[in-house]
Amino acid sequence: MTEQSRQTLAEKFAAGRKLRKQTSRQSHKHIGNVDRDPIKLLESSSAGRVQRLVPLRYGRMLASPFAFYRGSAIIQAHDLASTPHTGLVQQICGDCHLMNFGGFATPERNLIFDINDFDETHPGPWEWDLKRLAASLTLAARHLDLPVSAADDVVFTAVQSYQRNMGDYAQMGALSLWYERITMESLISATQDKVAKQTLGKSIAKALSRTQGNLLPKMGDKIDGRWVMHDAARAVSCSWSQHSV
Repeated sequence: MTEQSRQTLAEKFAAGRKLRKQTSRQSHKHIGNVDRDPIKLLESSSAGRVQRLVPLRYGRMLASPFAFYRGSAIIQAHDLASTPHTGLVQQICGDCHLMNFGGFATPERNLIFDINDFDETHPGPWEWDLKRLAASLTLAARHLDLPVSAADDVVFTAVQSYQRNMGDYAQMGALSLWYERITMESLISATQDKVAKQTLGKSIAKALSRTQGNLLPKMGDKIDGRWVMHDAARAVSCSWSQHSV
């Protein structure tokens, strides 16, 4: 058992307040070091990737500012690297934008809602994930031509929800946290908007229909009685088209 796990709830809150003195809420307004060359950063992030797919990636990023943001986690990481943080370093997602959340099935075949992309995961300050999510919500609102006030409201709601849930999780035991799940059914029951409920219902029905039998023809071709998987380029193109905004 670690020293941190033996702390009482009051001790944990006291430690958090101490860190707040070290890194105030006001300090989080800093956007960081924006004196950089985005092209060079993107080129460095493309090192080690399948080179014939890199142009496809850049082409997708040209679609909109939101699409560019989705493919440029390294730029925000560069900018935030010089900003104050609490020192609470975790194995963060690293690319915690809006479109990297969704529904997927657990090994028990239960449909849950969670983050579903970890190709940029890396140890880092926990604040970075929250900041990347908040920025993506603003960009998504602009992409949909929503008023500035609507963008502000959705960011405020997201951060407030994060704050509330983290407060609840702080009072839960390790085992309870391990089994904590956000089910799609709970999302529907908690949603007040009728249109949102209908959208969630359709998403669940679509997810449940995506069986192996339905997906196999999209991932391969049957040639001379044998299934042959599509090459990587076609697979990536299919993946992007399914997740594009």
